[in-house]
Amino acid sequence: MCGRFSLTASPEEVAEFFGLEEVEGFPPRYNIAPTQPILMIAGDIPRAPGDNRSNRRALLVRWGLIPSWVKDLEKFPLLINARSETAAEKASFRAAMRHRRVLVAASGFYEWHRPPKELKEKPVPYWIRPAHGGIVAFAGLMETYMSPDGAEVDTGAILTTRANAAISGIHDRMPVVIHPQDFARWLDCKAGEPRDVADLLKPAEEGFFEAIHVSDRVNKVANAGPDLQERVAESPKPGNSRPQPKAEKPAAPPDQLKLF
Repeated sequence: MCGRFSLTASPEEVAEFFGLEEVEGFPPRYNIAPTQPILMIAGDIPRAPGDNRSNRRALLVRWGLIPSWVKDLEKFPLLINARSETAAEKASFRAAMRHRRVLVAASGFYEWHRPPKELKEKPVPYWIRPAHGGIVAFAGLMETYMSPDGAEVDTGAILTTRANAAISGIHDRMPVVIHPQDFARWLDCKAGEPRDVADLLKPAEEGFFEAIHVSDRVNKVANAGPDLQERVAESPKPGNSRPQPKAEKPAAPPDQLKLF
């Protein structure tokens, strides 16, 4: 599961990490939520033989994939995640897995440990980031949806897999991480069938991520400042269901970016 994440790196850092010619400016975002725009990287720019420029491009995509065949959006669920184990066979993701594999730029993601219902305790939020810092690339899928009025909207989802041992105490799923040495293979939809990249759809290695207990202010999308990623005192171990003190509430920062 990946229901919130952040991207706080600069455009220059994103361009260098993903091998992009350029990236338009954007502000740091600490609480990216479903239906908001997310930064995806595709490898579909046509280049002539001998052209050494990157074939990758960055684009803003609505988080929530809509297959091209959907007729009634009100009756279609919000697809923010796709299970990597079954995406190649599912009608909603099959075409994107074959033709439109992308990377999602992130600085980390949020996850909630949910105690057993009988304990009647609140979920405990964690900020999960690369232990080494910097940017992380999640495996993503993209579809361009044409609405009944003829408007085209780029939409996308994040692929998930089973959690590694470090994260499993918080949640049983985690985003699929694609490392830089595998970017080209993941993005090359002309040469690679889904089965050819299936080996990339695995949990991140142990030690790649660190989990930080944070304030439950992250539950509200209106809260979007850097304080969301500050460690809460007396941080519990993942899986600990005992209630913890809440962080002091600072003033609410500006609203998130909006695409629709």
